[in-house]
Formats: sequence, C-alpha cells, structure tokens
Amino acid sequence: MLQLLDLAGIYFRAFFAVPTSTTSPDGRPVNAVRGSLDILAKVIADARPTRVIACLDLDWRPAWRVELIPSYKTHRVLDPQSALTTTPLDVADTPHSGAPGASADIEVVPDELSPQVPILLDLLAALGITIAGAPGYEADDVIGTLAAGERADPVEVVTGDRDLFQVARDNEPAVTVRYIGAGMSKASVYSAATVARRYAIPEGSYADFAALRGDPSDGLPGVPGVGDKTAATLISRFGSVEGLLEALDERSTGLTAGMRSKLLAARDYLLVAPRVVRVSTDAPVTVAPDGPGTLPAEPVDPAALSDLIRAHGVGGPTARLVAAMERG
Repeated sequence: MLQLLDLAGIYFRAFFAVPTSTTSPDGRPVNAVRGSLDILAKVIADARPTRVIACLDLDWRPAWRVELIPSYKTHRVLDPQSALTTTPLDVADTPHSGAPGASADIEVVPDELSPQVPILLDLLAALGITIAGAPGYEADDVIGTLAAGERADPVEVVTGDRDLFQVARDNEPAVTVRYIGAGMSKASVYSAATVARRYAIPEGSYADFAALRGDPSDGLPGVPGVGDKTAATLISRFGSVEGLLEALDERSTGLTAGMRSKLLAARDYLLVAPRVVRVSTDAPVTVAPDGPGTLPAEPVDPAALSDLIRAHGVGGPTARLVAAMERG
C-alpha cells in the first residue's frame, strides 16, 4: 500500500490538539511536532503501508484558483484587503520549502506553529519518510496527482479535509481516504462507495456535489439556497455541474422554476467552481528523495535523528513512529 499524508492538515490538527505548553528543552513549543509524529505512528501502524509520501502545500492559495473565484480562502489571508491583487511568490525547487506562507498571500498561522514545520520536516528526513510538493499547487493537488498516477499499489489518503473524498476510487488500484477530521479515535476509512452512500450521490461525483453546496471554510459560496440534500438530488439527476448547466441552458423540465432561478443567479460561479474544487491530477510534483516512497524499516540517518530528538525533546513520539515503521 502507498499511504499519502496530507501533512499540512496533519500538523495543523496536531497543533490544536496538543497544548502549546508542550515544549522542547529550551522552552519552545513542539506540540505540533509531537502530535504529528503520533498521528503518523497511529496511521502507519493501522494501515501497515510499504510506501509513504508526506504531501505539502507549496502554495496554499494558488493564483489560478483565486483568478477563477476571488473569495477562495480569502478569510484565511492575513490582509484580506490585498487578497484580490496578490500573486504567488516563486518557491524553491525542493518540497522542503512548503512551510506555511509559501505564497504572497500570508496565511493566518499561529505564531507558535510556523517554527515547528521545519523541525517536523527535518525529523521526517532523518527517519527516511519521503516528502512531495508541487510549486503553485496545494497538498490536495499533490495527493490527487500521485493517486491518479499510481498503477502498482492500493492507495490510502490520510487527511482531515473532506475535499479529498473526491479522489476515492474502487477500481484497481483502489484509493481510499482515512478521514481524521473528527479526531483520531473516530477515524474512518472511506471507499468511493462509502462516500457515495454517505452523501447519497453517484460514485466519483463528490467534487461536483461540494461545488454546488459550497464550503465556507474554503471561501466557496456555493449556490444560495442549495444545501447538502438538494445538491445531492441535483447531482444524482444530472450527473455533474456541467450536466446541470446543460439542463439549465436547455430549459430542462427536470428543474422547477424556483430552482432554475437560483441556478441562473449562480451561473457564473457554476461555470468555474468545478475547476477550483476538483483537485489537479497533473501537478508538477517533486518527490524527495526521488523514488517510489518506500517506507524504511529503520531511520536512514540515526545520528541526525538523535540530535533532533535531543534538541527538541521528542524522543517518545519519535520512538513510537520508528516502532510503527519497523512493524510495517
């Protein structure tokens, strides 16, 4: 199995789950580091993958998405007044440049979190866990590209972001999503069929469903007056947003006058929303170290790992992750 980790989502979740009073020997917070290592230990022990790739946001708010929907993630920008005019900065070729704030728009990130990301990346490098990123793209796009291109092994995506339900597929090699958004104790693994049953939609149509209902956490307005149930009904009937727009243009009798009015008012949004919501499957992904992402049975750089453990006081969670790697 290839396990793809939504690393940014994991370390944000870990930061808020573990108290900032969890510090290194010199008093700096390491709560996100410790929490992330424990999450990785848990999901690796549960799934026992032979390959693991941690995927980064090298641009958390890509300009090409903002150009299509200017409100995309605007509420997360430090200075929303400039959010509509800023463009991404160039990023280094290495995926290790994926710390928060890699674009010109500065994401609102807790002061105690940003310094912890390089520490986590250094620990993963010493352990031998592969890192991947794509300049100008989000971690979701990296995961979408790697999942779409996988031909050898089944894939498990580990994330707290429901947007990635769209990558689930049941044809071989299958792609499942281990959703940790409700907490590790309530983590569930979703297949494409499970996603379809949960939302009462056709398999493979989650992105269209999400575009219709919208997502305030991503600044996607959706169609006013269309919630989960209505969105599911429309996608089940018309198959996709594009199919719905065709029906709208052809004055399909499958639409009530009231629904037609709502959809016509949101037509410009619906023309671009699928491109924003759907993850890319052709992002220019860089993998470091270059290779298939094989999970080593033991740390690749024990000396560096020992130094990092000593400096940051993360011996316990690191040992748990190493044990999970050994069992895999």
